[in-house]
Amino acid sequence: MMGEDTVKRSMSELPEYQLRLFAGQDDFPGMVSVANAGHVADHIELVFSVEGLAADYAHLTNCDLSTDLVIVQAKADGKMVGFGRVWWWVNDAGERIYALNGEVQPEHRGRGIGRAILAWEEARLHDIAASHPTTEPRFFQTFVMEGAHRRMALLQHAGFAPVRYGYTMVRSLLNDVPDTWPLPEGLETRPVVPEHRRAIWDALDEAFRDHWGHRPSTEEDYQSFLTWPDAQPHLWQVAWDTRTNEIAGMVLNDIVVRDNEKLGQKRGWTDPICVRRPWRRQGLARALIMRSLKVLRDQGMTEAALGVDAQNPNKALHLYESCGYQQYQRSFTMRKDFGQST
Repeated sequence: MMGEDTVKRSMSELPEYQLRLFAGQDDFPGMVSVANAGHVADHIELVFSVEGLAADYAHLTNCDLSTDLVIVQAKADGKMVGFGRVWWWVNDAGERIYALNGEVQPEHRGRGIGRAILAWEEARLHDIAASHPTTEPRFFQTFVMEGAHRRMALLQHAGFAPVRYGYTMVRSLLNDVPDTWPLPEGLETRPVVPEHRRAIWDALDEAFRDHWGHRPSTEEDYQSFLTWPDAQPHLWQVAWDTRTNEIAGMVLNDIVVRDNEKLGQKRGWTDPICVRRPWRRQGLARALIMRSLKVLRDQGMTEAALGVDAQNPNKALHLYESCGYQQYQRSFTMRKDFGQST
């Protein structure tokens, strides 16, 4: 494996820990515990579950968990203290992206575990890339939420830099949510039935092709969409064109009870939001958002949230602000040229 010496050198500095590969679903509870503890320490309002992790990992593309997921555990008691995963794709711009993420238990931070995981991830991705063409632009890429200061510092020290920014945005549902909001002429919302799922997925994927970094969806992506445990189609707002019987746009609302109970909040999510090209600039996104806010309020929620690319080409940030959402927490997409080594 390219970079094996770097990994061995990193682990030699950690005599109390050992690095091993993923051993199966029995590792999921430990991974969830590590991730959730890290999110609490970093003030990131995201709660993982074993069920959600299992559903997500059941339908991965270009990621073999037996070789592409590493665990760090304490030698003394075998307790998991960190993990990292790698995968890759080619986006619509022809860039080959080598993705990685990782988590370290807060009380074990500052001891070099994150650096060892990152060294393993880069080495593993170089090994994977050995069989890939080298003609496309190639980048390491990861995602960091504001508040994860240690991880940001680790990545920057290793040569990563922010290339894209986003926000979690939040809006109160306690006041000024309209009871009705008309759709543009010729459009209607319909209750979602199982037979709609494929059309909804295809419309969502098509609409997001305008977004930075988009990659073609795979059948595994669709299967993950079908089986995601937090999906609540009865809350979705999907607009159909009555003239063509095509989906024009949607807001796929959900309420993550697990997060709300853990964080002591009543938050619903109006996310993802999309409108297909032929139906843009007609007020459809605003209408679906306003209808979604009422749906969430009627479910007893006191606030709504969404995620947005701050540089969205369709001025989504401005739209959401005009709908009453406010910037709450920033996120960063970080990249490093694939030719660089840590």
